Amino acid sequence: MKKKDIIDKLKDDNNYYGDFGRRYLSNSDISVLLNSPKKFRKYEDAKETLAMVQGRYFHTAMLEPEKLDNFGVVDASTRNTKIYKESVNDGEIVLLKKEVDNLNKMVDTMKSNKKIYEMIYDGCNQYEVPGITTLLDIEWKGKADIVSNDCLIDIKTTSSISDFKWSARKYNYDSQAYIYKQIFGKPMVFVVIDKSSMDMGIYRPTEEFLLGGREKVFNAVLVYNKFFSQNPTEDIEQYVHEGEL
Repeated sequence: MKKKDIIDKLKDDNNYYGDFGRRYLSNSDISVLLNSPKKFRKYEDAKETLAMVQGRYFHTAMLEPEKLDNFGVVDASTRNTKIYKESVNDGEIVLLKKEVDNLNKMVDTMKSNKKIYEMIYDGCNQYEVPGITTLLDIEWKGKADIVSNDCLIDIKTTSSISDFKWSARKYNYDSQAYIYKQIFGKPMVFVVIDKSSMDMGIYRPTEEFLLGGREKVFNAVLVYNKFFSQNPTEDIEQYVHEGEL
């Protein structure tokens, strides 16, 4: 299949996140491969956290507001109330109305900043753009929030903007920036809002940050080749963590 045809197919979320897209590694695989490889591709074990649901809502409200109807919302004080438990399926996480109100306030706050608004909604920007590349003989995919003329823009939320430089490495934004630069040929810029204070920031990766991301990709591929390639050299069930304290 030609590269253009693959990318066109990956524009559909059902293909990007489904069986077709699973032919490719992505940045979301980095954490599992490096920290808990036995869970790699164990989709039945993957559960969305509240922070993930909130981040997905914020992202959708900023870039694809027409899809907000896909989110369930319950007008309850907590998730322990009877009205909440009767409104959701077992194990499902649905947003509370007060959480949605706060998320919408974050959206309004980010849109009210002229510099950020012009970055995100420039008329030349493209949104939700998929791409593929080959790194270390492995095929990778990525979907950029925003592709502008000179950079990629990725929207993030954080629980503490003062700690974002640390949390960006913890949550593998360094490997994301590295992978996406290889896919799209453009540097990534992170536009961030603090979920509590509503403070915002614009962060551009340094060469050191990208080198850290490249090292994570290299180490993740080592694990992938060892346990999950067509010719694995070791049994994943025999995997143990090893290190020094």
